[in-house]
Amino acid sequence: MKQKIKQILLYPLKTEKAIKLIETENKIIFAVDRRAKKPEITKAIKETFKVKVEKVRVHIRKNKKIAFIKLKPETPAIDIATKLGLI
Repeated sequence: MKQKIKQILLYPLKTEKAIKLIETENKIIFAVDRRAKKPEITKAIKETFKVKVEKVRVHIRKNKKIAFIKLKPETPAIDIATKLGLI
């Protein structure tokens, strides 16, 4: 089942840990749809922000799926965070 991009990426997380990961590890954290698979999350990030994704890890916490998206070094996560108003 293919989902639309806006339905996959729900919202970015703005926690102290999320900000630290943006600055130190070039990762950005999003809450995503529970049914979304890693390739769908990767595609949604690539198409939405025009960046290159290195790796996607997901965790399920409190009935929410959280995606940790590591970007390639040539695309800084801080740029995306600035566009989203996180920093």
